[in-house]
Amino acid sequence: MRVVLADDERMVRTALRVIIEAEADLTVVGEATTGAEAVSVVRELCPDVVLMDVRMPEIDGIRATERILATLPVPPRIVVVTTFENDSYVYEALRAGASGFLLKRAAADELIQAVRLVARSDSLLFPAAVRALAAQHGRREAVVSPPWAARLTDRESAVLRLMATGLTNAEIAARLGVGPATVKTHVAAVLAKTATRDRTQAVIAAYESGFVSPA
Repeated sequence: MRVVLADDERMVRTALRVIIEAEADLTVVGEATTGAEAVSVVRELCPDVVLMDVRMPEIDGIRATERILATLPVPPRIVVVTTFENDSYVYEALRAGASGFLLKRAAADELIQAVRLVARSDSLLFPAAVRALAAQHGRREAVVSPPWAARLTDRESAVLRLMATGLTNAEIAARLGVGPATVKTHVAAVLAKTATRDRTQAVIAAYESGFVSPA
């Protein structure tokens, strides 16, 4: 699994590299010190996952995330790295297309789990925190019935609501009494009908539209 580190602090990049490269299935293929450099490095190296500092020189992690996702045909999963989980920058990064966020004080095992989890994309990183961010920073003009809601089947609606609680595909399958492959098919249908690229974006859309309440 190929990882790019984007952070303007050398000590942070060094610490992240040491943790990641201690794992046999992970490797750091590049580093960037500014948002603009991150865009360039990611375009060149096409990694699987990017750890993106949310506050960087030139352009911040939000704009860098937008540019990466807009210009690569198969973009990487992006995890924004931040000091404070309730930072409005974090929510804006999620809305811009980031697959999750990680606190700079996270333990090494949390970091590794986060990289692997977003690469698999079968659950949310810190679902309770995503829910709290949606409640605090989400749009206030929520629409109770978004246009895509009518296109979801009853089972797809149930799957989206369970996704929003942070359940994995296996946990959703157990809850609904179906096989994991069936859940995977439903998740793919939800992403297509909500026009979102991963489950984090689908959950954000569900919160912001009022389809699911952050409360």
